[in-house]
Amino acid sequence: MRWCPGCDDYAILAQVQKTMPALGIPRENIVIVSGIGCSSRFPYYMATYGFHTIHGRAPAIATGLKIARPELSVWVVTGDGDGLSIGGNHLLHAMRRNVGLKILLFNNRVYGLTKGQFSPTSEVGKKTKSSPMGSIERPVNPVSFALAAEATFVARVAAVDQDLLGKILRRAAVHRGVAFVEILQNCPIFNDGTFDSLTDRRTKTDRTVLLEHGAPLIYGRQRDRGLALDGLDLRVTTATGDGATSRLLVHDEQAPSATLAFLLSRLEDPVAVGVFRAVESPTFEDGVLRQERSAAREGKQADLETLLYRGADTWKVE
Repeated sequence: MRWCPGCDDYAILAQVQKTMPALGIPRENIVIVSGIGCSSRFPYYMATYGFHTIHGRAPAIATGLKIARPELSVWVVTGDGDGLSIGGNHLLHAMRRNVGLKILLFNNRVYGLTKGQFSPTSEVGKKTKSSPMGSIERPVNPVSFALAAEATFVARVAAVDQDLLGKILRRAAVHRGVAFVEILQNCPIFNDGTFDSLTDRRTKTDRTVLLEHGAPLIYGRQRDRGLALDGLDLRVTTATGDGATSRLLVHDEQAPSATLAFLLSRLEDPVAVGVFRAVESPTFEDGVLRQERSAAREGKQADLETLLYRGADTWKVE
């Protein structure tokens, strides 16, 4: 495996390899599609079919595969650079179309394969080889991006939280429609410790709030803090004492609107982890298949020559 020692990619790979056999899907019916980057070596390390494609285009190629072979379980593995810079447009449209892809976006807030430049998710002020005076760009929030694109399953989890990662992978696998999972990972070489406060046992419970459907949003080492709705925003409040239960926001991942999920995605202290949204909606591949069947019943022929090259909307220049 061509990853640096200590890279969190190993932890993600281990959990994916552990989860896949438990899904009951024959490995020949699973496909891993990747773009370019450290994360994109993933297909080589899975005993499934796969495509190692070009920079940012994995969602487009995966979409074509899912339309042609809708019975396959198609997974896209990408990174914050590959998926949110050159691949941002492809990622956006795969999610808004609700293509039945399982998208794993590894976020380490840096370009690792090209040796340490700032990425679309790097913090303001981040000093790297390509931003020696500090990045002046506002970072992309991957979960907010997915929710704005109306992805039907959206989650965030740290790579080292193996138990939660396994649960989310299993849920993503069975979700009908697009499933987007941001995986927070450490790059020990070029951005070591970027998520330490969210993963260290001494600070994790005070810095993260776990989203559980139907449960009040409570966090903290003493379970004494919670989140409440304050007008059109969220605020931290006490989770103990008189009236605490009525003040606290109860998480609803199945809400038709993604408004509250979006507010949760913007939190910086605490940071929300878990499943933000899980709703059902018609899939893109089902819509394409219905149109194909309808055209077949009506006797329409798939003739590109007539449709595109010599149709009514073409003309010859003399």
